[in-house]
Amino acid sequence: LPQVWDELRRKVNDYQSQLPPGAGPSIVNDDFGDVFGVYVAITGDGYTYEDLYNYAKFLQRELLTAKDVKKITLYGVQPQVIYVEMRREKMAELGISQQQIYNTLAAKNLPAPSGHLTLGKEYIPVNPTGEFKSEKDFGDLLVRGIGPKSQSMVFLRDVATIKRGYKDPPSTLLRYDGKPAIGLAISTVLGGNVITMGEALKKRLNDLKTLAPLGMNLNVIYLQTNAVTTAINGFMVNLAEAVGIVVIVLLVFMGFRSGMIIGSILLVTILGTFIFMNMGHVTLERISLGALVIALGMLVDNAIVVTDGMRIKMDQGVDAVTAAREVVGQVGMPLLCATFIAIAAFASIGTSQDSTGEYCRTLFYVIFISLTMSWVTAVTSTPLFCKTFMKTEPKAAGEEARDPYAGGFYQLYQRFLSISIRYRWITVGVVVGLFVFSMIGFGYVKKSFFPDSTSPQYYIDFWFPEGTHIDETSRQMQQAEKYLMKQKDVRDVITFVGGGQVRFLLTYSPEAVYPSYAQILVKVDDYRKIPQMLQQDQQAFEDMFPQAIVNTRAFVLGPSTGGKIQLRISGPDPEVLRQLGTKAEQIILDDPVAKGVRNEWRSKVKVLMPQLADAQARRAGIDRPEIAAAIEAAIEGKRVGVYRERDELLPIVARAPKKERIDMDGLSSINVWSPGAQQMIPLGQLTTGLKVGFEDAHIWRRDRTKMLRIHADQRTGL
Repeated sequence: LPQVWDELRRKVNDYQSQLPPGAGPSIVNDDFGDVFGVYVAITGDGYTYEDLYNYAKFLQRELLTAKDVKKITLYGVQPQVIYVEMRREKMAELGISQQQIYNTLAAKNLPAPSGHLTLGKEYIPVNPTGEFKSEKDFGDLLVRGIGPKSQSMVFLRDVATIKRGYKDPPSTLLRYDGKPAIGLAISTVLGGNVITMGEALKKRLNDLKTLAPLGMNLNVIYLQTNAVTTAINGFMVNLAEAVGIVVIVLLVFMGFRSGMIIGSILLVTILGTFIFMNMGHVTLERISLGALVIALGMLVDNAIVVTDGMRIKMDQGVDAVTAAREVVGQVGMPLLCATFIAIAAFASIGTSQDSTGEYCRTLFYVIFISLTMSWVTAVTSTPLFCKTFMKTEPKAAGEEARDPYAGGFYQLYQRFLSISIRYRWITVGVVVGLFVFSMIGFGYVKKSFFPDSTSPQYYIDFWFPEGTHIDETSRQMQQAEKYLMKQKDVRDVITFVGGGQVRFLLTYSPEAVYPSYAQILVKVDDYRKIPQMLQQDQQAFEDMFPQAIVNTRAFVLGPSTGGKIQLRISGPDPEVLRQLGTKAEQIILDDPVAKGVRNEWRSKVKVLMPQLADAQARRAGIDRPEIAAAIEAAIEGKRVGVYRERDELLPIVARAPKKERIDMDGLSSINVWSPGAQQMIPLGQLTTGLKVGFEDAHIWRRDRTKMLRIHADQRTGL
């Protein structure tokens, strides 16, 4: 895969020059599959986001040295920004344009080489002072005015207010039990052991405990170390119980010696399987250990056939070596064919090219290794064990060989077979009836290739209407948090606002960044209560947020990409796709069992379009980019440079003061610098009015064709 990613990145980079102006750069995210098995939230009562971020950076730096740690990433960080709030009336009065302020700010506090000075044998670098120590120093910058109203130079503080703040609006937000938090996610190196990494992290955190700010807390969102330990221990107990049950059944029905021989061969087969799994880099995890449990019933088949065959022949007076030669020669190839038939039953999993096959591939590998080992041990070790440990009574001279099938059980079984053959049509009818009855009964068994996880947590997706501000999404989530924290079975409530969260579980697929999207991760006391809570929360939140698409979901032990039911509609015309998508969604919504029905294109968003008056704009020497930049600076702010502060690069954003950040009715009062008139001109003189339109915020393609995908899930308990 690394070579594939390198080739993809090279080809994508080759096409950057062919992208339309303003598009790009394209990003190849080859770390998307990383699983951050340790995920904690940093909270602190009375601390600011800056304090939380500084502590998170400290932990990020120190914990990277722990064993098997690959990468540490942060979630929910609120970046700091230097805001230069330009007062448009003052700028118009002094003849200062926005672009002049942009140019002045762009080059400040950036490192610049000053050369080296040779003094005798020394080579001394030259580094002049004058760097800004804080954002307050920005006010002393001189800006040159242009035009008849301008003075020669003005201080930046005369036309703008400089202050530090957090990025507005934020991209993502994280809260733990309603408290602002920053997430710290840690992934394991390729081939590393997550349990070893977890122990190393605990030791490192214990060493750093004295350096932690008082009141700062590390709250566990997900700790794979504990989950893996619990799961592996549980499977090992199941494996030991299964081995014990098989051995006990063998002892009861095959006698002590035969049972112990087959049980010993079973242990040899399992231990040999572990050796070859290690050689093939097949790790111990849920799927591989589950495969061993599945294979246990088949692992003893070959050994049973050989052991029973040798026992019968040895009871008939044949010596052990001859019995071994005859039995293995007779059943060796049939057993090999039967073994490969059993292996082939799982080949569809091993050869599957989709995510399910990738996730379950070790099931096939372990079945292949273990069953192959069972045949090898059956034709090699089993005859040796039988010769060594199986004892038979010596036959007296002239005594006929004993009939091994002369016992009462075999006589009773023989009479049953005779009656069944005599009344063969009744026998066939009973067998067919049982088969039909079993098929009917199987229809009532709930089917799920991947069961729900036993982890005591579930999550809830909230899709608010497209175009919803992230602050409004966050405010709505506060209401949901209060509801959940009142529930007696809920331990912790973790809220992700804006999407883009890290993949902390292999079977969990994080959403992209959407300001209108939020997700709540709920921890509970007992995972067995989750189905009831899913049903309860689904109804409660649908009533609480009628404007949103709500979907309560449990974690599963398998791939989880969107809804369990997905429909793709492809075609060239986006309007037709939306019409067909709306019809399909309505059909699904008409089913009372459906929930969480949504499409990936979401709803169209409103777009405000000032209508440019071409003649007036040309006379003023103004074109669309200048108007767009003026509107951006007045409404949201325009990034015009960076301010270097120690190891941080803080963006410098020029925008209007809060009282001047206008709504739709005030757009016409925005001032735009006119090179032709050498003064500021109101936007209203350059436009003929405003128009409101709608456009697609998201367009998806599959195989280069527009594709609208619909997701839906089934309500729990129905």
